[in-house]
Amino acid sequence: MTMPEGLERVLPEIVGRDMFDALVIRTDFSDDESWNAVVGELRRPWGPDGEFPGSVQVVDARAWSGATADEVLAAVDEDEYLTVVFLADHHTMQSPRRALLALTTVWEDEGDDLDPVYYQELIESPEPREFRAAPAAVHSVHVNVTLGNMGFAEFAVAASAESDQVLRPV
Repeated sequence: MTMPEGLERVLPEIVGRDMFDALVIRTDFSDDESWNAVVGELRRPWGPDGEFPGSVQVVDARAWSGATADEVLAAVDEDEYLTVVFLADHHTMQSPRRALLALTTVWEDEGDDLDPVYYQELIESPEPREFRAAPAAVHSVHVNVTLGNMGFAEFAVAASAESDQVLRPV
């Protein structure tokens, strides 16, 4: 869905998300079978021995159809506890791995307040904004970034090291 020039799309507010629920927003409605497979994978237990429940908030509303990464990031900007959001976009529905688009909600300009004496490396090379993740890797990314155990960039680097650029569970 394209908006007429000059009009800005207003996406619905996401309410009731638990801090430890990964947020997955469907933006492509071309393949229900692929979508159902993604949701099934997201709901599976995860962790080294499958000891953690697959806690996920799935947004499956046509109002999000065709939403761009920038539109989604603007829509979730008010959630101060959300550090990463996952999109089930056209690529997700068409790829064999059903890789979701992981987006950081931390904006580059937040580094403007960093002291250049101590943080020159971070200031000179901004962190990546996105990468692809297999549904089975979503929970690990979400929990570790939320808790600050790992940074978004660490996962992005790991994804970029894969031949298909898709992060898989460790």
